[in-house]
Amino acid sequence: MIIENFIKQLNEARELMLQEKYKDAIKILEKLKEIEKNNNYNYDLIHQLYQLDSNCRSVYNQQVILNHIKRLSKDKSSISFRDLNQVIQKAGEISPSEDTLRKEVELLILRNLLTCKIEGNHLLF
Repeated sequence: MIIENFIKQLNEARELMLQEKYKDAIKILEKLKEIEKNNNYNYDLIHQLYQLDSNCRSVYNQQVILNHIKRLSKDKSSISFRDLNQVIQKAGEISPSEDTLRKEVELLILRNLLTCKIEGNHLLF
């Protein structure tokens, strides 16, 4: 693939992220990562690709986690990270480790998208 097309698709993924269409952006980024393996693009471009991929996956994870927490907090006052992880994995959208789940919840709290408290291995709503 010529570099101009690669950059165009990278920018398309960025635009999808701005529109909060993370699954679509991830599909494009996966294709670009496969293409990158067989080409010799410059370091800055590859760095952008992998940074965008990491950011997109994290924000997608946060979106999924936030939706589950909002639903669960209506009926519960707290949940363990283990139980939350099981609920999320059972839904089949994402499969984070408990450490990743905790990190994403902490980021949601820092972004003021989630108002809850972490105590030990529990999330208090």
